[in-house]
This record gives sequence, C-alpha cells and structure tokens, in this order.
Amino acid sequence: MTTIDDLLADARVPTTPATATGFDIGAALRRLAADAARATPAPDLARAAQAAQRLSVLCRWILNRPGAADHVDRLAQDPDTPATTVDHLDVDGALVFACLLHLTDHRESAQFWWQLAAGAGHRAAAYCLHLHHLALSENREAHHWLHQVTDTVLDSEAPDEAFLASLEALARYVGDHGSSRAGGTTGGLEMEVDRLATHVTGSCIIVSRPDRRLADRLHALTRR
Repeated sequence: MTTIDDLLADARVPTTPATATGFDIGAALRRLAADAARATPAPDLARAAQAAQRLSVLCRWILNRPGAADHVDRLAQDPDTPATTVDHLDVDGALVFACLLHLTDHRESAQFWWQLAAGAGHRAAAYCLHLHHLALSENREAHHWLHQVTDTVLDSEAPDEAFLASLEALARYVGDHGSSRAGGTTGGLEMEVDRLATHVTGSCIIVSRPDRRLADRLHALTRR
C-alpha cells in the first residue's frame, strides 16, 4: 500500500547541481534577458498605451489654452443649474473640466463631462472619449465616438475633414518634443478637484460642476 511518505519521497526535487547535468543557468538567463529585450507588446496593448498617452497630452494642451480658465469660471457661475441642462451649459467649460478631471485621476467623472460636451456637439470632446475608451481597450465604444468625430454632423457647421488629423498631429508632436505649457497638473489643482470629490454624496460617484474657488485657482495658474 502506497503511503503519503512514499508519494512525498517520489516528489522530491533532485539536488544534483545544474552544472552536473549540462544545464548552463547563466546562459539560460542571458537568453531570457535577450528575449525580453526583443519582445514587443501585443497590438491591442500598444494601441491602448498610445491612446492613453495621446489623451493625456491633449488634455494638458486643452487645459493650457487661452480662455480655458474663463470657460471653467462660466461653468462655475450658476451652481444651481443642473449639469445635465445642456442648453445652459458652457460646453467648452465642460470639456476643460473633463480634461482636468482626467489628469487628476477622476476618470469616470471625466467621461461624464466629456459626454455632456460631446452631446452638445463638441467634436474635441468626442475625440477625447474615443481615446478614453481606446485606452481601456473598449473598442466598440471607441469606434462609436470616432464616428461622431469624423462622420456625424454634430453642429450647424460642416465637419472639418482635417480636424482629426490636426488633433493627432498635435498629440504626436507634443508627445515627441514636449512643451513648457504641457506639463503635469499642479498639486494645487489636484487638491482642489479632490476637495470637490469629497462633496459627492449618496450613490453618485461623479464629481459635480466646478466652483469659483477652483476657477480662481485655474486663473492664477494660467496667468503665470
């Protein structure tokens, strides 16, 4: 009858040195290191990483554009107006606020505000949503928002065929060459957004519209 001790004895790992068996551990490790150096990410992962990088670049550029703080200020002027009332919404302000939320790691709230702006016809917001979903490997949603950018007339003006190419060229250029005005979000803005996030109540996890304190802080930063 086979006992547990017999099974354990059969399962023991041999203690014979690897060099005695002709196996070169150093050479094996070198081969693994060389294979890792040659390895490239899977296409989907590479595309998602590229989309995330481009979105961050685009968000910083939008946040640093002239007038961005003015739009956030207008968005904050009437706190009693529901955010979902698109007719009374500063659409550019919603785009800027969404980009700020993205850069401060409030991604679900950023998606909400981008959707408000895109629903009001803002193609740049739709493009941000395309990159947002592409970075999450949510390809169906990414394709939907790309369609809104390239194939759907969302406003009274004819769609600009060069719009998408311009945004992508901008993201590539700033990503490759950097920009003194495209750096990371400052700690002051992060703290202001986190302060707004602490006011979220109940089951809602969306950061509500900005207040005058955040708008004033953004004004101070963009004047530098």
